[in-house]
Amino acid sequence: MIPANMLKFYINGAWVDPISQKRLGVENPATEEIVAEVALGNSEDADRAIAAARAAFGAWTVVPVAKRIALLKRVLEVYNDKYEEFAQVMSTEMGAPIEWARGAQAWAGQVHIEATIKAAEEFAWESSRGSTRIVHEGIGVCALITPWNWPMNQIACKVAPALVAGCTMVLKPSEIAPMSGTLFAQVCHEAGVPPGVFNMIQGTGPDVGARMTSHPEVDMVSFTGSTRAGTAIAASAAPTVKRVAQELGGKSPNIILRSADMDAAVRGGVEGCFGNTGQSCDAPTRMFVPREAQDRAFVIAKEVADAVVVGDTQDVGTTMGPLVSKTQFDKVQGLIQKGIDEGATVVTGGVGRPTGVNRGWYVRPTVFGNVTNQMTIAREEIFGPVLSIIPYDTIDEAVAQANDTPYGLAAYISGPVEDAIPVARRLRAGTINLNYPAWDTFAPFGGYKQSGNGREYADWGIHDFCEVKGIVGYGEA
Repeated sequence: MIPANMLKFYINGAWVDPISQKRLGVENPATEEIVAEVALGNSEDADRAIAAARAAFGAWTVVPVAKRIALLKRVLEVYNDKYEEFAQVMSTEMGAPIEWARGAQAWAGQVHIEATIKAAEEFAWESSRGSTRIVHEGIGVCALITPWNWPMNQIACKVAPALVAGCTMVLKPSEIAPMSGTLFAQVCHEAGVPPGVFNMIQGTGPDVGARMTSHPEVDMVSFTGSTRAGTAIAASAAPTVKRVAQELGGKSPNIILRSADMDAAVRGGVEGCFGNTGQSCDAPTRMFVPREAQDRAFVIAKEVADAVVVGDTQDVGTTMGPLVSKTQFDKVQGLIQKGIDEGATVVTGGVGRPTGVNRGWYVRPTVFGNVTNQMTIAREEIFGPVLSIIPYDTIDEAVAQANDTPYGLAAYISGPVEDAIPVARRLRAGTINLNYPAWDTFAPFGGYKQSGNGREYADWGIHDFCEVKGIVGYGEA
Protein backbone atom coordinates (compact mmCIF):
# COMPACT_ATOMS: atom_id res chain seq x y z
CA MET A 1 0.00 0.00 0.00
CA ILE A 2 1.83 3.09 -1.29
CA PRO A 3 0.32 6.57 -0.74
CA ALA A 4 -0.29 8.81 -3.70
CA ASN A 5 1.89 11.89 -4.29
CA MET A 6 5.19 10.36 -3.17
CA LEU A 7 6.92 12.41 -5.88
CA LYS A 8 5.23 15.67 -4.89
CA PHE A 9 5.33 18.04 -1.94
CA TYR A 10 2.37 19.59 -0.14
CA ILE A 11 2.79 23.38 -0.23
CA ASN A 12 0.19 26.11 0.19
CA GLY A 13 -2.73 23.71 0.10
CA ALA A 14 -1.73 21.87 -3.08
CA TRP A 15 0.40 18.95 -4.25
CA VAL A 16 3.23 20.48 -6.25
CA ASP A 17 6.20 19.21 -8.20
CA PRO A 18 9.51 19.65 -6.41
CA ILE A 19 12.19 21.92 -7.82
CA SER A 20 14.81 19.28 -7.16
CA GLN A 21 14.89 16.21 -9.39
CA LYS A 22 16.49 13.93 -6.81
CA ARG A 23 14.76 10.67 -5.90
CA LEU A 24 15.36 8.05 -3.23
CA GLY A 25 14.14 4.48 -3.13
CA VAL A 26 12.01 3.51 -0.14
CA GLU A 27 13.05 0.10 1.15
CA ASN A 28 10.93 -2.42 3.00
CA PRO A 29 13.53 -3.49 5.57
CA ALA A 30 11.83 -6.86 6.06
CA THR A 31 12.46 -7.86 2.44
CA GLU A 32 15.21 -5.44 1.32
CA GLU A 33 12.98 -4.61 -1.67
CA ILE A 34 12.49 -1.08 -2.99
CA VAL A 35 8.75 -0.53 -2.82
CA ALA A 36 8.47 3.14 -3.80
CA GLU A 37 10.37 6.29 -4.65
CA VAL A 38 10.23 9.58 -2.79
CA ALA A 39 11.21 12.99 -4.10
CA LEU A 40 14.06 14.67 -2.23
CA GLY A 41 13.89 18.42 -2.01
CA ASN A 42 16.57 21.10 -1.84
CA SER A 43 16.93 24.50 -0.22
CA GLU A 44 14.72 26.13 -2.86
CA ASP A 45 11.91 23.68 -2.06
CA ALA A 46 12.34 24.54 1.62
CA ASP A 47 12.22 28.27 0.84
CA ARG A 48 8.98 27.84 -1.10
CA ALA A 49 7.30 25.95 1.76
CA ILE A 50 8.52 28.41 4.39
CA ALA A 51 7.26 31.34 2.31
CA ALA A 52 3.81 29.72 2.18
CA ALA A 53 3.81 29.23 5.95
CA ARG A 54 4.90 32.82 6.56
CA ALA A 55 2.19 34.20 4.26
CA ALA A 56 -0.49 32.16 6.04
CA PHE A 57 0.56 32.97 9.60
CA GLY A 58 -1.10 36.37 10.03
CA ALA A 59 -4.58 35.15 9.20
CA TRP A 60 -4.29 31.77 10.94
CA THR A 61 -2.95 32.93 14.28
CA VAL A 62 -5.96 35.20 14.90
CA VAL A 63 -8.51 32.45 14.18
CA PRO A 64 -10.35 31.84 17.48
CA VAL A 65 -8.94 28.91 19.38
CA ALA A 66 -12.30 27.13 19.37
CA LYS A 67 -12.17 27.02 15.57
CA ARG A 68 -8.59 25.78 15.62
CA ILE A 69 -9.62 22.98 17.97
CA ALA A 70 -12.57 22.15 15.71
CA LEU A 71 -10.19 21.81 12.78
CA LEU A 72 -7.93 19.49 14.79
CA LYS A 73 -10.98 17.36 15.58
CA ARG A 74 -11.62 17.12 11.86
CA VAL A 75 -7.99 16.06 11.33
CA LEU A 76 -8.56 13.31 13.89
CA GLU A 77 -11.69 12.11 12.07
CA VAL A 78 -9.85 11.82 8.76
CA TYR A 79 -6.88 10.17 10.47
CA ASN A 80 -9.18 7.57 12.00
CA ASP A 81 -10.73 6.92 8.58
CA LYS A 82 -7.25 6.08 7.29
CA TYR A 83 -6.11 4.22 10.42
CA GLU A 84 -5.51 0.86 8.74
CA GLU A 85 -3.75 2.54 5.85
CA PHE A 86 -1.36 4.20 8.32
CA ALA A 87 -0.69 0.83 9.96
CA GLN A 88 0.05 -0.84 6.63
CA VAL A 89 2.26 2.01 5.45
CA MET A 90 4.37 2.02 8.62
CA SER A 91 4.63 -1.75 8.59
CA THR A 92 6.06 -1.45 5.09
CA GLU A 93 8.40 1.52 5.49
CA MET A 94 9.93 0.65 8.86
CA GLY A 95 9.35 -3.09 9.13
CA ALA A 96 6.95 -2.96 12.05
CA PRO A 97 5.01 -6.20 12.67
CA ILE A 98 1.45 -5.48 11.57
CA GLU A 99 -0.08 -5.89 15.02
CA TRP A 100 2.53 -3.52 16.45
CA ALA A 101 1.88 -1.10 13.61
CA ARG A 102 -1.83 -1.14 14.44
CA GLY A 103 -1.64 -1.23 18.22
CA ALA A 104 1.33 1.08 18.79
CA GLN A 105 2.48 3.02 15.74
CA ALA A 106 -0.87 4.10 14.24
CA TRP A 107 -2.43 4.25 17.70
CA ALA A 108 0.23 6.70 18.90
CA GLY A 109 -0.79 9.28 16.32
CA GLN A 110 -4.43 8.89 17.25
CA VAL A 111 -4.02 9.22 21.02
CA HIS A 112 -1.67 12.20 20.81
CA ILE A 113 -4.13 14.13 18.67
CA GLU A 114 -6.86 13.21 21.15
CA ALA A 115 -4.72 14.34 24.10
CA THR A 116 -3.89 17.63 22.39
CA ILE A 117 -7.57 18.33 21.74
CA LYS A 118 -8.48 17.72 25.39
CA ALA A 119 -5.53 19.78 26.62
CA ALA A 120 -6.39 22.65 24.25
CA GLU A 121 -9.98 22.71 25.50
CA GLU A 122 -8.73 23.05 29.09
CA PHE A 123 -5.73 25.30 28.40
CA ALA A 124 -5.58 28.77 29.98
CA TRP A 125 -5.04 30.64 26.73
CA GLU A 126 -5.67 33.94 28.53
CA SER A 127 -5.65 34.80 32.23
CA SER A 128 -5.30 37.82 34.47
CA ARG A 129 -2.68 38.54 37.10
CA GLY A 130 -3.60 41.78 38.78
CA SER A 131 -4.01 44.37 36.05
CA THR A 132 -1.93 42.36 33.58
CA ARG A 133 -3.46 40.11 30.98
CA ILE A 134 -1.40 36.99 30.23
CA VAL A 135 -1.88 35.78 26.66
CA HIS A 136 -0.55 32.61 25.05
CA GLU A 137 -0.29 32.88 21.28
CA GLY A 138 1.43 30.97 18.49
CA ILE A 139 5.16 31.53 18.18
CA GLY A 140 5.09 31.77 14.39
CA VAL A 141 6.43 29.65 11.55
CA CYS A 142 7.67 26.28 12.80
CA ALA A 143 10.07 23.82 11.20
CA LEU A 144 9.10 20.30 12.27
CA ILE A 145 11.66 17.55 11.67
CA THR A 146 10.59 14.04 12.63
CA PRO A 147 12.31 10.62 12.84
CA TRP A 148 11.67 7.23 11.29
CA ASN A 149 11.29 5.12 14.44
CA TRP A 150 7.92 6.48 15.65
CA PRO A 151 6.67 8.36 12.57
CA MET A 152 3.11 9.22 13.56
CA ASN A 153 3.86 9.59 17.26
CA GLN A 154 6.27 12.42 16.53
CA ILE A 155 4.31 14.01 13.69
CA ALA A 156 1.20 14.16 15.89
CA CYS A 157 3.20 15.47 18.88
CA LYS A 158 4.38 18.40 16.78
CA VAL A 159 1.65 19.19 14.25
CA ALA A 160 -1.30 18.97 16.67
CA PRO A 161 -0.04 21.45 19.30
CA ALA A 162 1.40 23.77 16.66
CA LEU A 163 -1.96 23.85 14.87
CA VAL A 164 -4.05 24.65 17.95
CA ALA A 165 -1.51 27.20 19.17
CA GLY A 166 -2.02 29.20 15.98
CA CYS A 167 1.32 28.42 14.32
CA THR A 168 1.97 27.64 10.69
CA MET A 169 4.46 24.95 9.83
CA VAL A 170 6.65 23.00 7.45
CA LEU A 171 7.02 19.30 8.19
CA LYS A 172 10.01 17.28 7.02
CA PRO A 173 9.52 13.58 7.78
CA SER A 174 12.46 11.22 7.77
CA GLU A 175 13.49 10.26 4.25
CA ILE A 176 13.98 6.69 5.55
CA ALA A 177 10.28 6.33 6.40
CA PRO A 178 8.59 9.00 4.28
CA MET A 179 5.32 7.36 3.28
CA SER A 180 3.45 7.97 6.54
CA GLY A 181 4.33 11.67 6.36
CA THR A 182 2.90 11.91 2.85
CA LEU A 183 -0.24 10.14 4.03
CA PHE A 184 -0.56 12.57 6.94
CA ALA A 185 -0.35 15.49 4.51
CA GLN A 186 -3.30 13.93 2.67
CA VAL A 187 -5.17 13.84 5.99
CA CYS A 188 -4.56 17.55 6.53
CA HIS A 189 -5.69 18.33 2.99
CA GLU A 190 -8.90 16.32 3.31
CA ALA A 191 -9.58 17.83 6.74
CA GLY A 192 -9.56 21.33 5.25
CA VAL A 193 -6.46 22.81 6.86
CA PRO A 194 -6.17 26.27 5.23
CA PRO A 195 -3.53 26.72 2.52
CA GLY A 196 -0.09 27.46 3.92
CA VAL A 197 -0.90 26.50 7.50
CA PHE A 198 0.48 22.98 7.08
CA ASN A 199 3.16 22.26 4.50
CA MET A 200 5.14 19.06 3.94
CA ILE A 201 8.36 18.53 2.03
CA GLN A 202 10.69 15.56 1.89
CA GLY A 203 14.46 15.56 1.88
CA THR A 204 17.66 14.88 3.75
CA GLY A 205 18.97 16.76 6.73
CA PRO A 206 21.88 18.41 4.90
CA ASP A 207 19.79 19.44 1.89
CA VAL A 208 16.47 20.44 3.47
CA GLY A 209 16.73 20.25 7.25
CA ALA A 210 19.71 22.58 7.40
CA ARG A 211 17.89 25.23 5.36
CA MET A 212 14.75 24.93 7.48
CA THR A 213 16.66 25.35 10.74
CA SER A 214 18.72 28.33 9.58
CA HIS A 215 16.01 30.17 7.62
CA PRO A 216 15.39 33.70 8.97
CA GLU A 217 11.61 33.36 8.47
CA VAL A 218 11.39 30.30 10.74
CA ASP A 219 10.62 31.19 14.37
CA MET A 220 10.92 27.75 15.96
CA VAL A 221 12.46 24.37 15.26
CA SER A 222 11.05 21.21 16.79
CA PHE A 223 13.34 18.26 16.17
CA THR A 224 13.35 14.62 17.21
CA GLY A 225 16.39 12.51 16.40
CA SER A 226 19.95 11.84 17.40
CA THR A 227 21.94 14.00 19.79
CA ARG A 228 24.60 14.46 17.10
CA ALA A 229 22.04 15.91 14.67
CA GLY A 230 20.46 17.93 17.46
CA THR A 231 23.68 19.78 18.26
CA ALA A 232 24.11 20.64 14.57
CA ILE A 233 20.54 21.97 14.44
CA ALA A 234 21.05 24.09 17.55
CA ALA A 235 24.16 25.63 16.00
CA SER A 236 22.33 26.27 12.73
CA ALA A 237 19.42 27.95 14.52
CA ALA A 238 21.52 30.08 16.88
CA PRO A 239 22.34 33.04 14.57
CA THR A 240 18.63 33.87 14.19
CA VAL A 241 17.84 33.20 17.89
CA LYS A 242 15.08 30.72 17.17
CA ARG A 243 13.42 28.65 19.83
CA VAL A 244 14.70 25.09 19.50
CA ALA A 245 12.83 22.18 21.11
CA GLN A 246 14.63 18.86 20.87
CA GLU A 247 13.92 15.27 21.86
CA LEU A 248 17.19 13.45 21.38
CA GLY A 249 18.96 10.25 22.37
CA GLY A 250 18.78 8.16 25.50
CA LYS A 251 20.41 5.34 27.42
CA SER A 252 17.73 4.76 29.99
CA PRO A 253 18.46 2.91 33.24
CA ASN A 254 16.09 0.37 34.74
CA ILE A 255 16.73 -0.15 38.46
CA ILE A 256 15.19 -3.30 39.89
CA LEU A 257 15.02 -2.93 43.66
CA ARG A 258 15.69 -5.76 46.07
CA SER A 259 12.08 -5.50 47.18
CA ALA A 260 10.75 -5.99 43.64
CA ASP A 261 9.12 -9.10 42.24
CA MET A 262 12.27 -10.15 40.37
CA ASP A 263 10.59 -12.37 37.79
CA ALA A 264 7.98 -9.77 36.80
CA ALA A 265 10.46 -6.89 36.89
CA VAL A 266 13.04 -8.57 34.67
CA ARG A 267 10.37 -9.82 32.27
CA GLY A 268 8.86 -6.36 31.93
CA GLY A 269 12.28 -4.81 31.46
CA VAL A 270 13.26 -7.15 28.64
CA GLU A 271 9.93 -6.63 26.89
CA GLY A 272 10.31 -2.86 27.26
CA CYS A 273 13.83 -2.92 25.84
CA PHE A 274 12.84 -5.06 22.86
CA GLY A 275 9.65 -3.20 21.90
CA ASN A 276 9.79 -1.60 18.44
CA THR A 277 12.87 -3.80 17.78
CA GLY A 278 14.70 -1.72 20.39
CA GLN A 279 14.36 1.38 18.21
CA SER A 280 12.98 3.73 20.87
CA CYS A 281 14.91 6.58 22.42
CA ASP A 282 13.44 5.90 25.87
CA ALA A 283 13.96 2.11 25.85
CA PRO A 284 15.16 0.68 29.20
CA THR A 285 18.47 -0.61 27.84
CA ARG A 286 20.51 -0.72 31.08
CA MET A 287 19.02 -3.09 33.67
CA PHE A 288 20.49 -2.73 37.17
CA VAL A 289 19.87 -5.79 39.34
CA PRO A 290 21.07 -6.73 42.84
CA ARG A 291 24.30 -8.69 42.44
CA GLU A 292 22.90 -11.72 44.23
CA ALA A 293 19.95 -11.80 41.81
CA GLN A 294 21.96 -11.49 38.60
CA ASP A 295 21.99 -15.21 37.76
CA ARG A 296 18.22 -15.39 38.23
CA ALA A 297 17.85 -12.32 36.01
CA PHE A 298 19.85 -14.08 33.29
CA VAL A 299 17.47 -17.04 33.31
CA ILE A 300 14.36 -14.87 33.07
CA ALA A 301 15.81 -12.55 30.44
CA LYS A 302 16.86 -15.49 28.26
CA GLU A 303 13.36 -16.99 28.49
CA VAL A 304 11.78 -13.73 27.35
CA ALA A 305 14.30 -13.09 24.58
CA ASP A 306 14.10 -16.63 23.23
CA ALA A 307 10.30 -16.39 23.09
CA VAL A 308 10.44 -13.43 20.68
CA VAL A 309 8.91 -14.34 17.31
CA VAL A 310 10.93 -12.89 14.46
CA GLY A 311 9.46 -13.22 11.00
CA ASP A 312 7.03 -11.98 8.35
CA THR A 313 5.81 -8.54 9.36
CA GLN A 314 2.36 -9.27 7.91
CA ASP A 315 1.94 -12.34 10.15
CA VAL A 316 -0.08 -11.41 13.24
CA GLY A 317 2.03 -13.85 15.26
CA THR A 318 5.27 -11.96 14.62
CA THR A 319 6.40 -9.95 17.63
CA MET A 320 9.66 -8.43 16.33
CA GLY A 321 10.48 -7.01 12.94
CA PRO A 322 13.77 -5.94 11.39
CA LEU A 323 15.86 -2.89 12.02
CA VAL A 324 15.00 -0.07 9.67
CA SER A 325 18.02 -0.21 7.33
CA LYS A 326 21.35 -1.81 6.51
CA THR A 327 23.08 1.16 8.11
CA GLN A 328 21.27 0.49 11.37
CA PHE A 329 21.88 -3.27 11.04
CA ASP A 330 25.62 -2.76 10.60
CA LYS A 331 25.77 -0.38 13.56
CA VAL A 332 23.97 -2.78 15.89
CA GLN A 333 26.07 -5.73 14.72
CA GLY A 334 29.21 -3.75 15.45
CA LEU A 335 28.06 -2.84 18.94
CA ILE A 336 27.08 -6.43 19.76
CA GLN A 337 30.57 -7.51 18.70
CA LYS A 338 32.02 -4.70 20.82
CA GLY A 339 30.18 -6.05 23.85
CA ILE A 340 31.67 -9.50 23.24
CA ASP A 341 35.15 -8.05 22.71
CA GLU A 342 34.98 -6.03 25.92
CA GLY A 343 34.16 -9.13 27.97
CA ALA A 344 30.42 -8.99 28.61
CA THR A 345 28.64 -12.34 28.97
CA VAL A 346 26.33 -13.24 26.10
CA VAL A 347 23.24 -14.55 27.88
CA THR A 348 21.45 -15.07 24.59
CA GLY A 349 21.60 -13.74 21.05
CA GLY A 350 24.78 -12.34 19.57
CA VAL A 351 25.94 -11.30 16.12
CA GLY A 352 24.25 -12.37 12.91
CA ARG A 353 20.67 -12.83 11.79
CA PRO A 354 18.24 -15.07 13.67
CA THR A 355 18.21 -18.74 12.73
CA GLY A 356 16.34 -19.38 9.47
CA VAL A 357 16.37 -15.73 8.35
CA ASN A 358 18.39 -14.94 5.24
CA ARG A 359 17.03 -11.59 4.13
CA GLY A 360 15.81 -8.45 5.81
CA TRP A 361 17.64 -6.41 8.44
CA TYR A 362 16.71 -8.72 11.30
CA VAL A 363 18.99 -9.10 14.31
CA ARG A 364 19.06 -11.63 17.14
CA PRO A 365 17.39 -10.36 20.34
CA THR A 366 20.46 -10.07 22.56
CA VAL A 367 21.01 -9.96 26.32
CA PHE A 368 24.41 -9.22 27.84
CA GLY A 369 25.28 -9.95 31.47
CA ASN A 370 28.16 -8.95 33.74
CA VAL A 371 28.21 -5.59 32.05
CA THR A 372 30.06 -2.69 33.63
CA ASN A 373 28.76 0.83 33.22
CA GLN A 374 31.95 1.80 31.37
CA MET A 375 31.57 -0.73 28.55
CA THR A 376 30.64 0.65 25.14
CA ILE A 377 27.29 -1.19 25.16
CA ALA A 378 26.41 0.61 28.42
CA ARG A 379 27.50 4.03 27.15
CA GLU A 380 26.30 4.29 23.56
CA GLU A 381 22.72 4.33 22.32
CA ILE A 382 22.46 1.08 20.34
CA PHE A 383 18.93 1.48 18.93
CA GLY A 384 18.39 -2.25 18.61
CA PRO A 385 17.10 -5.15 20.76
CA VAL A 386 20.19 -5.31 22.96
CA LEU A 387 19.91 -5.33 26.77
CA SER A 388 22.77 -4.83 29.22
CA ILE A 389 22.37 -6.32 32.71
CA ILE A 390 24.55 -4.53 35.28
CA PRO A 391 24.88 -5.84 38.87
CA TYR A 392 24.87 -3.50 41.87
CA ASP A 393 25.61 -3.92 45.57
CA THR A 394 23.93 -0.86 47.10
CA ILE A 395 21.13 1.40 45.95
CA ASP A 396 23.50 4.37 46.15
CA GLU A 397 25.76 2.58 43.68
CA ALA A 398 22.83 1.85 41.37
CA VAL A 399 21.67 5.47 41.39
CA ALA A 400 25.18 6.78 40.76
CA GLN A 401 25.66 4.46 37.79
CA ALA A 402 22.16 5.17 36.46
CA ASN A 403 22.99 8.89 36.42
CA ASP A 404 26.47 8.31 34.98
CA THR A 405 25.46 8.94 31.37
CA PRO A 406 25.35 12.00 29.12
CA TYR A 407 21.66 11.25 28.54
CA GLY A 408 18.60 11.81 30.69
CA LEU A 409 15.45 11.03 28.73
CA ALA A 410 13.80 8.30 30.80
CA ALA A 411 14.42 5.95 33.70
CA TYR A 412 12.60 2.95 35.13
CA ILE A 413 12.27 1.57 38.65
CA SER A 414 10.66 -1.70 39.73
CA GLY A 415 9.57 -2.32 43.32
CA PRO A 416 6.96 -1.19 45.85
CA VAL A 417 6.00 2.42 45.17
CA GLU A 418 7.03 3.54 48.66
CA ASP A 419 10.52 2.19 47.96
CA ALA A 420 10.67 3.47 44.40
CA ILE A 421 9.66 7.10 44.94
CA PRO A 422 12.78 8.13 46.93
CA VAL A 423 14.92 6.59 44.20
CA ALA A 424 12.90 8.34 41.49
CA ARG A 425 13.64 11.72 43.05
CA ARG A 426 17.38 11.05 42.75
CA LEU A 427 17.42 10.13 39.07
CA ARG A 428 18.30 12.77 36.48
CA ALA A 429 15.81 12.04 33.73
CA GLY A 430 12.71 13.66 32.29
CA THR A 431 10.35 10.72 32.79
CA ILE A 432 10.61 8.18 35.61
CA ASN A 433 8.45 5.08 35.08
CA LEU A 434 7.47 3.10 38.16
CA ASN A 435 6.64 -0.58 37.58
CA TYR A 436 6.10 -0.23 33.83
CA PRO A 437 2.97 1.94 33.90
CA ALA A 438 0.61 2.46 30.98
CA TRP A 439 1.64 5.12 28.47
CA ASP A 440 0.45 8.50 29.78
CA THR A 441 -0.06 10.92 26.90
CA PHE A 442 -0.61 13.77 29.38
CA ALA A 443 2.74 13.36 31.15
CA PRO A 444 5.56 15.68 30.07
CA PHE A 445 7.94 13.93 27.66
CA GLY A 446 11.47 15.19 27.18
CA GLY A 447 14.93 14.92 28.59
CA TYR A 448 17.65 16.22 30.82
CA LYS A 449 21.25 16.76 29.68
CA GLN A 450 22.02 15.62 26.11
CA SER A 451 18.57 14.10 25.71
CA GLY A 452 17.24 17.50 24.71
CA ASN A 453 15.10 20.38 25.93
CA GLY A 454 11.45 21.30 25.93
CA ARG A 455 8.58 18.92 26.61
CA GLU A 456 6.03 17.21 24.39
CA TYR A 457 2.54 15.69 24.89
CA ALA A 458 -0.79 17.45 25.57
CA ASP A 459 -0.53 20.88 27.25
CA TRP A 460 3.25 20.52 27.61
CA GLY A 461 3.53 20.49 23.84
CA ILE A 462 1.17 23.44 23.47
CA HIS A 463 3.37 25.50 25.79
CA ASP A 464 6.39 24.82 23.57
CA PHE A 465 4.64 26.31 20.53
CA CYS A 466 3.41 29.45 22.32
CA GLU A 467 4.87 32.82 23.09
CA VAL A 468 3.69 34.42 26.34
CA LYS A 469 2.56 38.03 26.12
CA GLY A 470 1.85 40.28 29.07
CA ILE A 471 -0.55 43.17 28.40
CA VAL A 472 0.17 45.42 31.37
CA GLY A 473 -2.54 47.85 32.46
CA TYR A 474 -5.20 45.69 30.81
CA GLY A 475 -7.68 46.14 33.63
CA GLU A 476 -8.15 46.79 37.32
CA ALA A 477 -6.77 44.27 39.80
